[in-house]
Amino acid sequence: MANQQKRTDVNTLGEFGLIDHLTNKHQPKQPSTIRGIGDDAAVIDNGNFKTVISTDMLVEGIHFDLAYTPLEHLGYKAVVVNLSDIYAMNAIPKQITVSMALSNRFSVEALEELYKGILRACSFYNVDLVGGDTTSSLKGLCLSITAIGQGETDKLVYRTGAKVGDLICITGDVGASYLGLQILEREKQIHAKHPDVQPDLEGMDYLIGRQLKPEARKEIIQLFRKAELVPTSMIDISDGLASELFHICTQSGVGAFLEESGVPIHPQAEEMALKFKLDPITCALSGGEDYELLFTIDKKDLDKVKYMPDIFIAGEIVDESHGITLHTKGGNIHSITAQGWQHF
Repeated sequence: MANQQKRTDVNTLGEFGLIDHLTNKHQPKQPSTIRGIGDDAAVIDNGNFKTVISTDMLVEGIHFDLAYTPLEHLGYKAVVVNLSDIYAMNAIPKQITVSMALSNRFSVEALEELYKGILRACSFYNVDLVGGDTTSSLKGLCLSITAIGQGETDKLVYRTGAKVGDLICITGDVGASYLGLQILEREKQIHAKHPDVQPDLEGMDYLIGRQLKPEARKEIIQLFRKAELVPTSMIDISDGLASELFHICTQSGVGAFLEESGVPIHPQAEEMALKFKLDPITCALSGGEDYELLFTIDKKDLDKVKYMPDIFIAGEIVDESHGITLHTKGGNIHSITAQGWQHF
């Protein structure tokens, strides 16, 4: 008889016993962490720095599907999407809190997998887990993470600083995560109809990885520090490039034009978009969950950015009266509409 995987009911440990069981191997590394898990509140000393806080919630069935999302990947991603917001402020994440509501379908072993991903992300990004909350849910899993960072007053970057003449820059590539999701959803539907058919994911590691295990762009912020570059505005690309550009333009009171040829799209993403009969630039503009950085710089800083790896100059900020447009490779000009992720 095959060995059955061990399953421990969470009620055998109780709330505080469960928290201790899942977090007792995590030791704070940040000097600013005065008191972490185990008291009524965490204590963080950020001295002369500005404290930056961001929070994000992931809900099963809305933001993730456990049919194809390993719990370890989910834990890692849940941390990354919050750290990305801190980096988008040109700040450095230092601590996180983790809160979750879970149904009785999740065992201690399942939560160990989830926390394996959470703690792996903490280790990689050098952040401390300092608290949170755990409660019951009638159905599924809800995961909420708050990230706490610090930034120097004169180096913090907001969405409001873009000005006419600034250059628009994008890190990495966009659209791949959306296409990775399309692949996973396709294979899920095939499996539902034909349970004996094995998923066909060969050669799609990059796209699927971008969906299941994204990374925040901490190295870009490090490059800014070394080059003494402070962008005029910045945002992370979570809801789609078009939506994020709209946020910057609306809050800065400007317009923008994007050059289609300047929008970075991975070759595998371009190929898969065509297989799905989708326009690659549409996937890049509206896909979401890329967690790259969209930022603007003063033209005088062009030489600082020009030779930075993995940064692409994709357009220019213009007067608000010109709107937000895409200049296609064929020489046409189209108005861009924000069609990214709709939360409600």
